[in-house]
Amino acid sequence: MVDLQGKDFLKLLDFGREEIEAFLTRAAELKEKKKQGIPVDHHRGKNVALIFEKTSTRTRCSFEVAAHDLGMGTTYLDPAGSQIGKKESIADTARVLAGMFDGIEYRGFEQSIVEELAYYSKVPVWNGLTNEFHPTQMLADLLTIREHFGYTEGIRLSYLGDARYNTGNSLMVACAKMGMHFTACAPKKYWPAEELVHICEELAEASGGSIRLTEDVMEGTKGADVVCTDVWVSMGEPDEIWQERITDLSPYQVNRAVMENAGPQAIFMHCLPAFHDLGTKIGEKISEKYGISEMEVTDEVFESPQSLVFVEAENRMHTIKAVMDLTLGG
Repeated sequence: MVDLQGKDFLKLLDFGREEIEAFLTRAAELKEKKKQGIPVDHHRGKNVALIFEKTSTRTRCSFEVAAHDLGMGTTYLDPAGSQIGKKESIADTARVLAGMFDGIEYRGFEQSIVEELAYYSKVPVWNGLTNEFHPTQMLADLLTIREHFGYTEGIRLSYLGDARYNTGNSLMVACAKMGMHFTACAPKKYWPAEELVHICEELAEASGGSIRLTEDVMEGTKGADVVCTDVWVSMGEPDEIWQERITDLSPYQVNRAVMENAGPQAIFMHCLPAFHDLGTKIGEKISEKYGISEMEVTDEVFESPQSLVFVEAENRMHTIKAVMDLTLGG
């Protein structure tokens, strides 16, 4: 039996395969009980702090609904509602909040911030997203893959686009840990950092997985079971970057040709939000300026039967609930 009580959840590199499987198994159990209307609220009386230096729809809703289902209260601290790193140091913030709350979630910028919070906190700290890693999203992705295929080991996952940041990094780590085959399809300057690639190559060798980096979309997606992508410009990056990203990454758009190259067994996943149409203000702005109506994924693929993006989004809540439950002693 894996004991995760009191552990921080900062990045998947910190966990063994058995521990990751424990999170997934608990998430599946909690999801089934929710579907059946069976309450799991044995954390009544506990409270968690949710620090959001970067706003989010899915992450905030997932943590708040999951905490409520478990019987806990939440306090949401938006970018203007916390003095972290401004008037109060990260170390002091961690110690103050740990005296009032049973767990702390952080979504924001450098990984070093959430690591420092965890170092000074006496209660579990959970990473809702940093520039470098997005571990709660990875559990949701793994659960979605396991639900669809019945397993994760041996699954071939191809990620298209900018693979240098949290989503690309974390998918590579997840695949390496779980015995999956990861391929990053991107221009070389958008590949993950060499140091992390080497770490993942060693992990993959031990788990039976593999790591591959290629600039060739057709080669990189041939026979893939899972095709993933993400927005081309991350939150907090300047608007001036759009032109460069559109020029560099348009050949890596997930479209019908990519999905047909992968094969009929392939599913499409995206952590959202996605620019697949003109239904957003940013999408309209980009269309007016650059003359495109779709970016990292076409609307055809996004709305296709192969797309599991909304199952994936729902699974954020179930997996986050599992993380809080197990690290708080569920």
